[in-house]
Amino acid sequence: TLEKLSSTSKRLEKTNIIAELFKKVPSELISKVTLLLTGRVFPSWDEHELGISDRLVIRAISLATGISQDEIEKLWKQLGDLGKVAEQCIGLKKQSTLFSEPLTVSKVFENLRKAALVEGEGAMDMKIKLIAELLTNATLREAKYVVRTVLGDLRIGIGEGILRDALVWACFDKKIGFSYDAAKNELVFQSDDGRQKYNEYVELVQRAYDLTNDFAVVAEKSFAGEDALKKTSVETGRPLKVMLFQKAKDIEDGFSIVGKPCACEYKYDGFRLQIHKKADKVWLYTRRLENVTKQFPDVVAVIKEHIKADDFILDAEVIGFDQKTGKWLPFQQISHRIKRKYDIAEMAKGIPVIVNVFDAVMVNGKILIDLPFSERRKLIENIVDEKKDKIGVAKQIITNSNDEVKQFYEEALSLGNEGIMMKNLNAPYKPGSRVGYGVKLKPVMETLDLVIVGAEWGEGKRANWLSSFVLACRDADGNLLTIGKMGTGIKEKSEEGISFEHLTNLLKPYIIEEKGREVKIKPAIVIEVSYEEIQKSPTYSSGFALRFPRFVRIREDKSVEEISTIDDIKKLFAEQR
Repeated sequence: TLEKLSSTSKRLEKTNIIAELFKKVPSELISKVTLLLTGRVFPSWDEHELGISDRLVIRAISLATGISQDEIEKLWKQLGDLGKVAEQCIGLKKQSTLFSEPLTVSKVFENLRKAALVEGEGAMDMKIKLIAELLTNATLREAKYVVRTVLGDLRIGIGEGILRDALVWACFDKKIGFSYDAAKNELVFQSDDGRQKYNEYVELVQRAYDLTNDFAVVAEKSFAGEDALKKTSVETGRPLKVMLFQKAKDIEDGFSIVGKPCACEYKYDGFRLQIHKKADKVWLYTRRLENVTKQFPDVVAVIKEHIKADDFILDAEVIGFDQKTGKWLPFQQISHRIKRKYDIAEMAKGIPVIVNVFDAVMVNGKILIDLPFSERRKLIENIVDEKKDKIGVAKQIITNSNDEVKQFYEEALSLGNEGIMMKNLNAPYKPGSRVGYGVKLKPVMETLDLVIVGAEWGEGKRANWLSSFVLACRDADGNLLTIGKMGTGIKEKSEEGISFEHLTNLLKPYIIEEKGREVKIKPAIVIEVSYEEIQKSPTYSSGFALRFPRFVRIREDKSVEEISTIDDIKKLFAEQR
């Protein structure tokens, strides 16, 4: 099935392949199969991760086949895909297995879950053994997809939309009255209202996913029937995707998207936090659905004391502040609290934070996502007991005046915020989508001229191309200082602009050292790069990192001596505040 999926780019054909698979799968395996199709053995929000690097996979392939790690490394360099490497190595296997048994869904699921959960001394060796056991029993193709699953890179082109539609096809095709015409690659409906019915079921499954963020749960409910899907609800302790907002060019553009009047709020320079509470238990999740409850005991305490509701799911932005000056701190100064595992209480004292609540998904058992934003806001104001430098409701004005928005925007920037949000007062809460219910208004940053000093050989279809380019600026003495990695803005095909292939050919003569997939490049090719923000970062020698750097063009007119300087970077960084 996975091979079939990777061999077609047709969306409807992929949907049909999965739907037919779903129809054959026993009900007790449906949740496992669904998760494996997403390349995971836990839901995307679960804090358990396989934690298996490329190097560990190489060791597992070596253990399963008897082929040396050096030989496997060479093959990897050649093929750019450890899945294909595993497939080839199983075919060349130097040691036969007397007691191999066919792989089952349950066995793959069980071993990979064990690999994720194993801890302590000898954990890495145990992970390797568990993967090697799967590879030992795998066919060539199975080996390829076991490795890709382990590395979280299935490469079968299955997005959430295809999985959702496949569940509709598998569970409700007869109710709707439609079939798939493979020859024409189209859906054939048996009645005039067939398409409308189809869209209603798609919405039903989508809503269940929006509320659970777990296709394993949605698949089980879909097979249980329409009523089970309709009863789907949000659950505290299970995060859902946050609502996202598009960028507006200017105030006028913002109004044209969200309508007049609208709500304007500060866009705080912090990090998004989804807050869950049930009775006395609190969970905190980032926008990437990472559980950071342990890292923020101070936030947990504030929530328990200052939010007057028994159970809820709220959307908030957390910002740091300087206790001496009372000023808010930029995101990069509190970001390392997210990853902190030790001395948490000490760090909470050193870098205290303020919680700014701006939306609500559920309060006291009532799901609010279909309520207008203006009503959700009133609910927040009723339950949040504001406390200076601890917790508050996002600063807001309601207006239809360009001048008032401009004044509010300038006020927000002067306080160190990123900009403002403009929100439709009648909008529902739509998890995970940028659907025009709100926009963000931020200053546009200028571009930088930087030199490429390193890269990595790509994987998959980019195996023969360089990607993930290391960028550098210079200091007053001409020394080069790294400032981040860039991979976006470059095209797959040359007719669309500067391609990976073109850039690779340009850089190849300047390669001075190779180690695995990493490449060191003689500084020669200057490029123009746009970015969303400059952040402080200890990762790069400049002390800064570009957030979301994007390739704009090659600056053939510029030499390395003319690239942006560290003083330019510092000035731009200061102007962001």
